[in-house]
Amino acid sequence: GLHDPFPARPDDPDERPAVTQNGGSRLTWHERNGELGETGLRGRTQSAADPQNLIWVMPAEERMEARTVIVVAGGGVPRQPLPGPLPDNATVIAADSGVDRALSLGLHVDVAIGDFDSVSPEGLAAVEAAGARVERHPPDKDATDLELALDAAIALHPARIVVVGSSGGRLDHLFGSVLLLGLERYASAEIDAYLDAVRIHIVHRSLALRGTPGEIVSLLPLHGAAEGVTTRGLVYPLSGETLTAGSSRGISNLFAVEAAAVTLERGAIAVVRPGKEDL
Repeated sequence: GLHDPFPARPDDPDERPAVTQNGGSRLTWHERNGELGETGLRGRTQSAADPQNLIWVMPAEERMEARTVIVVAGGGVPRQPLPGPLPDNATVIAADSGVDRALSLGLHVDVAIGDFDSVSPEGLAAVEAAGARVERHPPDKDATDLELALDAAIALHPARIVVVGSSGGRLDHLFGSVLLLGLERYASAEIDAYLDAVRIHIVHRSLALRGTPGEIVSLLPLHGAAEGVTTRGLVYPLSGETLTAGSSRGISNLFAVEAAAVTLERGAIAVVRPGKEDL
């Protein structure tokens, strides 16, 4: 399972304000970097906070916070079953055709965001009729739909963000998207991703994992070197070591026991569990 599968972090507050179906908050935007799923990664040179990029913004007085936010990326309906259950009672933000993916998963969409060039008209109409906030952006924007959705998610100050997307599509898009998940501006939340059968956990300081002995797990440094990396419960242990960017040192480790842990002193790591379909 995915660390039980989504337990609260020890430093989280015990309670957060309840989320209402029509709750909202003003969405703040930052520098932009990528898209998860088959719709890909586009470059940008200016902030998506530029006024010409914003068509509709949630009223500031309608505050919404959430302990867990599920961000559903575009790319069509899932090709394979998810590798684990999604958390209950989460706020759901769908990026463009992620609306259709969310509906196929039986999720209630709270916020739909994007330029909506790939969502089905029926899907968008269904979530809007069910009370979803719809934030429309022009096609010629400086941020991809997933990045807009992640920024909307982190603006809710969640303990955790769970991204549901696709491992298919162009390889460069996938690389760019994983780098996006590891950005420092999202580090206040624990980030996990389900990409078809693949599970990815982003680690900035520490992470506890549960898996099956013999299961493959790879540690990939993001945005530079990961320093002071220590592992517990893996076949090939690391003890205060540095994983340099581009190194294959962390590839194809294995769970030695069911409970494992990864800690680091500086940097970010993507812990990738490829799943049986991608072995």
